[in-house]
This record gives sequence, structure tokens and C-alpha cells, in this order.
Amino acid sequence: MSAKKTKINITPLGDRVVLKQDAAEAKTASGILIASSAQEKPQRGTVIAVGEGKLDNNGNLVKPGVNPGDSVIYSKYGGTEVSVDGEDFLILRADDIYAVFN
Repeated sequence: MSAKKTKINITPLGDRVVLKQDAAEAKTASGILIASSAQEKPQRGTVIAVGEGKLDNNGNLVKPGVNPGDSVIYSKYGGTEVSVDGEDFLILRADDIYAVFN
């Protein structure tokens, strides 16, 4: 799956990351359709924008370990959902991202 480049007018601050969530599964592996009210929130998405990072105890800037375009797995209950220019995004801390995958 190739990541679609999304241009938004939002810049995350500190160690925050803006994600475009993957679509929720609408069908089970066996082909049963899932009602939209019963679909679970996805825990996968694509990084759209990354903040500059946060300062460590010594005052050094530590950048988030992800880059725009990365596909990631993140905390189920992490982040804040926002709508910008009619598109929905998730803003969360870099610490709430568990893994980058291909």
C-alpha cells in the first residue's frame, strides 16, 4: 500500500505527530460485513507531519523517531482527533507511537 501525500495547513508542536488514520475494517477475514457502529478504531496510520521534538534533561532537542510518510502503529486510546480543511486527522505524542512498518 503506497502512502498518499497529504498537504495540510497544520504544524504539530513539540514532540507531537499528525497522522492520517487507516480506514476501519468493514469486513472480517471470513467475509462478514461489520456495521459501522461496531467497527473498532484503527491503530494504524500514516504520518503526515512531525513536530520539532522535545528537550531532554540536559536541554538537548530530541526529535521524534518518525518521518512524514511512515506507516505506524500507535496507542489505541492515544491522541486527539481533529478535522482540518474537511479531512480528519489524529494528533498524538511521539511516545504513543509503538512501531514503524513497511
